[in-house]
Amino acid sequence: MSIFRTKPVTSLLESAEPDAHGHKLHRTLGLRNLVAFGVGSAVGVSLFVQTGPEAATHAGPAVALSFVLASVACLFAALCYAEFAGLVPVAGSAYSYAYATLGEGVAWMIGWCLLLEYLMSGSLVAIGWSGYFTATLQNFGIVLPHAITGAPLAVTADGHVYRSGTWFDLPAVSITLFVAWLIMRGTELSAKVNDVVVALKVLAIIAIVIGAIPFINPHNWVPFVPANDGVSGHFGVSGVMRSAGILFFAYVGFDSISTLGQETKNPQKCIPQALLLSLAICVTLYVAVAMVMTGIADYHTLNVADPIAEALRAQGHKLDWARWCVTIVAVFGLVSVLLVTLLGQVRIFYAMGRDGLLPPSFALIHPKYKTPYIGSIVTGVGAALFAGLFPLDLLGDLVSIGTLLAFAVVSIGVLVLRRTMPDAHRPFRTPFMPFTPIAAVLSCLALMFSLSNGTWWRLASWLVIGAAVYVGYGMRHSKLRTV
Repeated sequence: MSIFRTKPVTSLLESAEPDAHGHKLHRTLGLRNLVAFGVGSAVGVSLFVQTGPEAATHAGPAVALSFVLASVACLFAALCYAEFAGLVPVAGSAYSYAYATLGEGVAWMIGWCLLLEYLMSGSLVAIGWSGYFTATLQNFGIVLPHAITGAPLAVTADGHVYRSGTWFDLPAVSITLFVAWLIMRGTELSAKVNDVVVALKVLAIIAIVIGAIPFINPHNWVPFVPANDGVSGHFGVSGVMRSAGILFFAYVGFDSISTLGQETKNPQKCIPQALLLSLAICVTLYVAVAMVMTGIADYHTLNVADPIAEALRAQGHKLDWARWCVTIVAVFGLVSVLLVTLLGQVRIFYAMGRDGLLPPSFALIHPKYKTPYIGSIVTGVGAALFAGLFPLDLLGDLVSIGTLLAFAVVSIGVLVLRRTMPDAHRPFRTPFMPFTPIAAVLSCLALMFSLSNGTWWRLASWLVIGAAVYVGYGMRHSKLRTV
């Protein structure tokens, strides 16, 4: 059978029905929960950790512009996601959408890239959380042994990997396993925890921005786009683009919203609205924080693990309250990011296990908690291993390129489905066809090509491994091929 055989939309919708044991995912989420999941996932490492290093090494004060450029690509893709989410409100997100439009082979590739996206980004968030948690303990005079607070591998500026001298990152491993346990206990419980954490996080960020505005020195924004130093990606226009490609990681939360279609009340209406509302809130917060950070401190000083706190520290004791607030918000706020990220990965595993492309145990639903518990365990352990062993720099680019590829494929899928199923009921229709999906694809490709050659080689290696797994298992066990 051809690897381009598609799964009918009707079959995807039927997958939301109870399994052979009478179990199914419960629809417990509303618009507020989905927006909180989107904002909770997006306002995290990119804001608290990556903004400073990107300003210091790639974009300067124009890191705010990098966020805007990344958001434009995300907006085009979000409009495409919204149409699919209304048409096929099931678990699986881009994987399921690709299965319905571009065939099983492409769906597998996207599912494999989403595995890269969610698992690696979950690890990335855990590493960022570990840095802030360790710094918080130090503020109280508690110093953890260096050997258990960092990854044993590190990356040089030119991409070479070397041993760092530490054993593993214990705080990162611990928080990952805790969040995986929380996810296994139920989506409704996870949503309640996330709602509270996100509300406090957003309010605290707004307070910090308003409190820091009087201390902005406009001279710190000059030049807004520092001149390129002769190396592509080091400041100048290429630096702003390189930073936009890396910071696109900030927008993986929008994909996670659509993975929850099977657990959402009235998903045809709520998911499109949540996608667009989350994007608007996040872009506003990103730009505001980036402008304030580079306005109150020299961007050269921000290449540290806690850049917002470093920027506030530049004002001496005047903003001590804000610096403490950032540390506390980061410690608790990054938990919500990790929660949504791992939740999305579990739902991708569930969809692929349901279709036979992964072992069926991934589609098993816990009789009490109504969650895919095997996927929760595998995701938690896998993300914990990556978080404990690999450095932040190595994971960030990989997450961005995997996300960009998934967004581009979904945008192509909208064009395909408009041609193959023109009369299908679409509660939300992507506007300005075919401009929007074409713009989404071109925007994603532009950001992908702004990333380093090493990132492309690592993506290629990941796809080769995925192809081997597909040929060795998925192709022979696919339920679509037994129909």
